[in-house]
Amino acid sequence: MIHLASQPLLWVAFPYICLTVCVTGHIWRYRRDRFGWTCRTTQLLEHRWLRFGSPLFHLGAFAVVAGHVVGLAVPASWTEAVGIGEHAYHVTAVGLGSVAGAAMVAGLTMLCARRLFAPRVRRTTDRTDRILFPVLFATVLLGVSATAVHNAAGGGYDYRATISVWFRGLFTLQPHPEAMASAPLLFQLHILSAFLLFAVWPFTRLVHVWSAPVGYLRRPALVYRSRKSG
Repeated sequence: MIHLASQPLLWVAFPYICLTVCVTGHIWRYRRDRFGWTCRTTQLLEHRWLRFGSPLFHLGAFAVVAGHVVGLAVPASWTEAVGIGEHAYHVTAVGLGSVAGAAMVAGLTMLCARRLFAPRVRRTTDRTDRILFPVLFATVLLGVSATAVHNAAGGGYDYRATISVWFRGLFTLQPHPEAMASAPLLFQLHILSAFLLFAVWPFTRLVHVWSAPVGYLRRPALVYRSRKSG
């Protein structure tokens, strides 16, 4: 089986560089391009594909992110302490992850096809979109492929004993690049593409993920009055 070497350049330097670019890039983008902090919606240009593709992608993405948070940030000992054994966790993670991943792939495929084949939408595509969509699609497809090959169809790969340990070590400033030595190639490529996605994130339309209409909660109520005739 092919593996990428457990060298510090790939599993220590590269993740930290990408995370640094992600954080500083968001600060720079917010300070320099606050009015461009938007998803640049094209709903008025084409809505048939968007009506199905956008909900599938976003709902699938929310579920996938939640699954990654549990799988990477929560140690196996914690889930076992609340009565969730490794087999039960594996079955649940693979089942829900497969459904969420399939929805995300289907939705993203529709959104990419819409951008390619809808002339009015295609004209709004800029250079950042041409970088974002291939990186995003590669990250999603690699993640789904890794799950399908090694966990759904294969005998199962316990990534919480290797990848999760390495991932948590990055944030405690105690990285363990050797933990990635035995990780399957698809998982390794998925991780590298995900960190590349973090690096390009602040320079693309993905910044809208961090926006929420909180101000509407404090905005005074709008009063509508009818205009009486005569």
